[in-house]
Amino acid sequence: MVVIFIYVMLAVLAPVFAPFSETAIVASEYEPWGAPYYLGTDSLGRDMLSRLIFAARNTVGIAFLTTLLAFFLGGAMGLLASTLGGWIDQIFSRAVDVLMAIPQLIFALLLLTIVGTNVVNLILVIAVLDSTRVYRLSRAVAMNVVVMDYVEAAKLRGEGLGWLIRREILPNITAPLIAEFGLRFCFVFLTISALSFLGLGIQPPTADWGSMVRDNATLITFGDPTPLMPAAAIALLTVAVNFVVDWMLHRSSGLKD
Repeated sequence: MVVIFIYVMLAVLAPVFAPFSETAIVASEYEPWGAPYYLGTDSLGRDMLSRLIFAARNTVGIAFLTTLLAFFLGGAMGLLASTLGGWIDQIFSRAVDVLMAIPQLIFALLLLTIVGTNVVNLILVIAVLDSTRVYRLSRAVAMNVVVMDYVEAAKLRGEGLGWLIRREILPNITAPLIAEFGLRFCFVFLTISALSFLGLGIQPPTADWGSMVRDNATLITFGDPTPLMPAAAIALLTVAVNFVVDWMLHRSSGLKD
């Protein structure tokens, strides 16, 4: 949680913590580590430390918004499919099967090539593709709840669809959804970084950890660890989120040591 808090603070207060602007060319290319460029400069002479800090806002913020949208779409469809059943369940499930039949990264590359690579398209494409995984989980866990006696009793009382989902089903599937949210965030985060590394994610001059690895990859040949810094930032946040998700799942599920 401390690690995640640090990332959030860096993202929110990036202009305060960063010694230079996100896009300012402050020196010649590939300056070595040392004051005032504590992590050196990149291929254009921009300060690496400043871009690492600004990338926290861009990469993490976009990943979080994408995960929220994916959960809204996939969760809503999964709950509707499990509660209503019938032809609605069949239509949703078959559409999800078609989308999941194509590898996600390849499908995202294809769609972004067609619709363009701005931030809005990036969020929408990844959210729609990732919502299929959320749909499968939410439908599966909700199907185990809709057959319970208390749900049948609520139906006999004449409760509406909204009541059944909000008061009877959703509270009883919270634990797996919490765990899935953390995992989805990590996968979305890594997908955005991978797309940026391939040139179809967050576009320059906006700072992004994936594109920073690509732009400075030539330094690895000379034994310079600079390209590993954004990769380490990605790995550290991924590990931290997984630890917190495990802890939240442990607490919400009522499990004891």
